[in-house]
Amino acid sequence: MLTQALLLGLIAGIGILDGRIFGVLMLERPLVLGALVGLVLGDFKTGIIIGAQLELIWMGIAGIGSSTPPDVVTGGVLGTAFAILSGKGPEVALALAVPIAVLAQSLGVLVRVINTYFIHKADKYAKKADFKKVTLMMWIPVVLFFLSVFVPTFLAILLGADKVTTLINAVPKVILDGLTIAGNLLPAIGFALLMDMLFSKKMSVFFFIGFLAASYLKIDVMAIALMGVCIAIILNFFVNNEGNQLSKKGNDADSLTEGEINFE
Repeated sequence: MLTQALLLGLIAGIGILDGRIFGVLMLERPLVLGALVGLVLGDFKTGIIIGAQLELIWMGIAGIGSSTPPDVVTGGVLGTAFAILSGKGPEVALALAVPIAVLAQSLGVLVRVINTYFIHKADKYAKKADFKKVTLMMWIPVVLFFLSVFVPTFLAILLGADKVTTLINAVPKVILDGLTIAGNLLPAIGFALLMDMLFSKKMSVFFFIGFLAASYLKIDVMAIALMGVCIAIILNFFVNNEGNQLSKKGNDADSLTEGEINFE
């Protein structure tokens, strides 16, 4: 269990650093984290299934401005881990991941507040051209972000796995059934958050075409996605072609000289 707790803590730590020092490699996404957690715990298939379901919930979450979204890394790793360790399946992951993510959000806010101190210190060292200390001030926040997810994940797996399993087994079936229903509704909320950012009047017809194709024509989602790609390529081709023609006409008009213009 110690080795598993250490590995899961490292997975969470690497996930939180994605977008901070690794670029955007999508390592923080629940689909990737779920697969890695499943690999560590010996149930790769369940890890992918849970990660995909958590992805549906959190796919529309984004940190905008000064707002701090729920910690999807800690929630995803611990939710997937507890679901696999307890053997209760994806419904438990959905029930645990969301409150864990919201709770871990507070720790993330605290780290961000502490990091402002090091930012101001870096500004002072930069004025003195002390670049070694500036570099140090830049790396301390990275370490704090890593520890903010590594430590809770490590301790939760090391100390809480058996207790959580016992707690889950003691929960009445009617409550678990309710959590299962609620978990099935959460992906719809995730899609709603995503559509709230993407939805527009011009593009709305394509959303409804996809919905009708899935509901009434019983077409597979992958097939609908591929059809959407083909439609996008066709529309892009015609739009670019029309734009090139207009551009060509504009260039022809600009190249006219006075002798070529018929004033009659």
